[in-house]
Amino acid sequence: MNLKDCHNFSDFRKLAKKKLPSPIFHYIDGAADDETTYERNTSSFNDVDLVPNVLRGVENVDLSTTIFGKKLDLPFYLAPTALQRLFHYDGERAVGKAAQKFNTMFGVSALATVSVEEIASLVDTPKMFQFYFHKDRGLNDSCLERAKAAKFDVMALTVDTITGGNRERDLRTGFTSPPKLTPSSLFSFATKPMWGINYLTKGKFELPHLQDYVKEGTDTNTSIGQYFSTMLDQSMNWKDAEKLCSQWGGHFALKGVMSVEDAKRAVDIGCTGIMVSNHGGRQLDGSRAPFDQLAEIVDAVGDKLDVICEGGFQRGTHMLKALSLGAKACSGGRLYLYALAAGGQAGVERAIEKYKAELVRDMKLMGCTKISDLNRDNLRFRR
Repeated sequence: MNLKDCHNFSDFRKLAKKKLPSPIFHYIDGAADDETTYERNTSSFNDVDLVPNVLRGVENVDLSTTIFGKKLDLPFYLAPTALQRLFHYDGERAVGKAAQKFNTMFGVSALATVSVEEIASLVDTPKMFQFYFHKDRGLNDSCLERAKAAKFDVMALTVDTITGGNRERDLRTGFTSPPKLTPSSLFSFATKPMWGINYLTKGKFELPHLQDYVKEGTDTNTSIGQYFSTMLDQSMNWKDAEKLCSQWGGHFALKGVMSVEDAKRAVDIGCTGIMVSNHGGRQLDGSRAPFDQLAEIVDAVGDKLDVICEGGFQRGTHMLKALSLGAKACSGGRLYLYALAAGGQAGVERAIEKYKAELVRDMKLMGCTKISDLNRDNLRFRR
């Protein structure tokens, strides 16, 4: 199997599994506890049926949308994810260049393996910086100032990692950042020699936004769950978020909002957007899927800020359902991470092209020529 054999989300996942050592693959693939929420994030779309219209003249389809004051050519973007250098040696460079090719937004994590300065020099597509609120205030100030100086368009404060989720796959495989060999993982790394060669020869693994402040993650091995639980500030509250919003002074979003109450408070503190998200099912297992919460959040605040549905998307039809409920855009991490592992920049581009082709085809089959044509009349709920 190679990249040309990848036609959908599942195919990219299969190829990524062939290329990555087991601990690295399962870090992408896994979630919290019994992974019930992770599975629900996608299965929730199956509870809703699309109702198409015909004879609407659909020769030309416009997929563009506007979020955070930026027009994107696609109604989805590549959400920020950590440690991308582990999945492919080009990491965030590959993802950013692919996003630029399709004029969509690209997110960079505070736990990225390429700096905001380098990303800014490489791509001019709209960019989001994902902010983690650390105990170290100097680190927080540094991340904010560097992202601002690099002229990132959006700051997204992640609010659903107040402690690490129970990611049992990582416990079983011994996954850490940076990776370390253990008796149980030695065979897996040995059977993926190209990954090891690329990891050792394509530049040093670094977390450039963190390494001047903390050793964990770059020089000291740590799991992501342990990092969240020990390095992030568990006293973070609404006043901290409001202050950060003010300090940033531009488009500001909360990433990980799941309740109407929190969505309303996001408006009150000056947010211009929210990501309805449960962190890919990697935090609180048993929580609702973003799609299940989307309608009531859109009804409460959709006219006051940009509501983005994040997580679980594996098909263009999934995106159409979220957009029909009122999401301004869709986003995801696994959406492109398997493709990154499968083929670097070329893999991400192929994945985006596949989703784009699905959206164009499905919009035509729905009788819609632009995103604003989508609405709740297109949907019927099974439950």
